[in-house]
Amino acid sequence: MANQVSEELAGRLLRSYQDHRSDDWRWFERRLTYCNAALSHALLICGKSIPNSAMTDAGLESLQWLAGLQCSSEGHFVPIGSNGFYESGHERARFDQQPIEAQAMVSACLEAFRITGDKHWNKEARRAFEWFLGRNDLKLPLYDATTGGCRDGLHPDRPNENQGAESTLAFLQSLLELRLVEQTYLSMEALFKRTIST
Repeated sequence: MANQVSEELAGRLLRSYQDHRSDDWRWFERRLTYCNAALSHALLICGKSIPNSAMTDAGLESLQWLAGLQCSSEGHFVPIGSNGFYESGHERARFDQQPIEAQAMVSACLEAFRITGDKHWNKEARRAFEWFLGRNDLKLPLYDATTGGCRDGLHPDRPNENQGAESTLAFLQSLLELRLVEQTYLSMEALFKRTIST
């Protein structure tokens, strides 16, 4: 029953992507709002577990489009701002930038890395994570090493100094996921090198 429900919901998500996708808009609806990368991430997980290559392909394509959209001309991560979001054909909101957007991007890109083995996705995950550390529009860290917390976002002129649970958990989850993937990858790489040398 659970598998049936998963397949039904994943099928709906894929159909939504196919219905809204165009050459210049590769997304699930005509608007980007909150926690965007979670949609691509969901298709990647379902595509792998069902398995369904059309879901995996759509997950990768939509995530690649989103990664390009959320990359500044200087090369740092710029999530869709929550002060207006982004509707097709309209101007996107640059601020307020939220930690959950960086976390969702880290998680989705690491899933893409696990599925494809393409190091490009690990780099995209790191780019999104570096947003927390100050590689962002304001060049200011969101993570506070003194408190161990994470500021609640970026306004146009300053960070939001509140350090809520959602923001702190977004930072910690991103850090944990990156470390787990890198430890696994490095362990496998070391094992491969030992196998080759013997």
